Amino acid sequence: MTISRTINAPRDRVFEAWADPAQLHKWWVAGENFTAPIAEVDLRTGGSYRLGMRTPGQDAPYVVGGVYREVSRPKKLVYTWVWEKAPFDTSDWTPPETLVTVDFLEKGTSTEIVLTHEQFADEHMRDEHNQGWNGCLDSLARLLAATEVNTLIIQEKGQ
Repeated sequence: MTISRTINAPRDRVFEAWADPAQLHKWWVAGENFTAPIAEVDLRTGGSYRLGMRTPGQDAPYVVGGVYREVSRPKKLVYTWVWEKAPFDTSDWTPPETLVTVDFLEKGTSTEIVLTHEQFADEHMRDEHNQGWNGCLDSLARLLAATEVNTLIIQEKGQ
């Protein structure tokens, strides 16, 4: 699965939103009223991450984690992706490891994100992740648009 999205913000700022736990808490949500209570990042090749997303009305978050295979600031991230079993999941199912590659391409004052998520066990899992990633990228675009507007206002007041 590959998703391309152009974000109206410089590449450094878009990459930082992916790397900074404080920003991940704000945008790593797949829909309205979702929250991101967990955002742990050790951003280096071989470092790990852990992200948790809570859907409305749910007590425990869905938690994913993995290891960074490549960190090329501000151009590219490659990392493994494995869901932790939810506390309420009593099945014998073991979530498979998949792979995420995120390229950050400069497009003038904007950034094109090309996200490739691969090695899914089946089409249903791919489609669920496609929906989730699109929701997260919508949230990221909103966060960075608001940040850009606030930056412009601060700059204008400082002149």
